[in-house]
Amino acid sequence: MTPLLTTARLELWQPQKGDLADLFDLTFAEETRRYLGSFVPSEMDSFNRLHRNAGSWALHGYGSFMVRLKGQGRIAANCGVFRSYRGFGAELGLDDVPEAGWIVHKDYWGQGVAQEAMEAALAWFDTVHGQQRIACMIEQGHAASERLAAKLGFAAYARHQPDDGAALVLYERLTKKCPQPIESC
Repeated sequence: MTPLLTTARLELWQPQKGDLADLFDLTFAEETRRYLGSFVPSEMDSFNRLHRNAGSWALHGYGSFMVRLKGQGRIAANCGVFRSYRGFGAELGLDDVPEAGWIVHKDYWGQGVAQEAMEAALAWFDTVHGQQRIACMIEQGHAASERLAAKLGFAAYARHQPDDGAALVLYERLTKKCPQPIESC
């Protein structure tokens, strides 16, 4: 098996059965979970994440990539565009839409892994699926992800306060055909 995409430093793979342990390790560190919600993941949570990701690939032809440094087996990040349904309500634009997301293992923070992987994933998505609206959500105050979202062309359009969690800032990537908020096009 070979990676679907490669960059100067990275290999971007579709999810595989053998990814479970690395995916669990990716999200287990408390520092990594700081902006992923207040839960401590179990192996079952990682199993469900892996299968949701594989399901996005199977049903929609796209999903998050398991990102590895070239020639290495360990997952350094989970980045890409996947199909989501957040249950926030249609008016907030995160139900049954392409959603971008990135999680980087703490050992690779500050090395540009998320930006390099997401630029490749978004370019691939645009080529294969056509340029279209892609949403993402970032926990308010996650400055590194907010900066990356801006570099990738995402703009904040709403906020959401879950009953049981931190405030979320909702973003969308505006297409070149529609340089203002999607509702205006």
